[in-house]
Amino acid sequence: MEPIKLEDLNQFVGVPVEIAIQDSEGGDQAPSVKKTVKKVQFCPDGTHFRFYFDDFYFLAVPLKSKVSQSDSQLSAFDSESGLTYTVKKVQVF
Repeated sequence: MEPIKLEDLNQFVGVPVEIAIQDSEGGDQAPSVKKTVKKVQFCPDGTHFRFYFDDFYFLAVPLKSKVSQSDSQLSAFDSESGLTYTVKKVQVF
């Protein structure tokens, strides 16, 4: 698996996105939320990358996740936790 590059994630900075976190067992799910990504960076200990929504709140995705990405969506599956993180650009009309 190729390491995740911040340059590849910067396409989500400054655009509205819809974020969903799902478990592999189909249990109760939190609703997806719409946010605007302010910045993307690695966490200090180097185990996750973070999508920041302001200076304090962020979504941390494990670097060990299996990632698939397109121009409009990133999906990362963490086999350790069984969670799938999805960040999808939303169109604003």
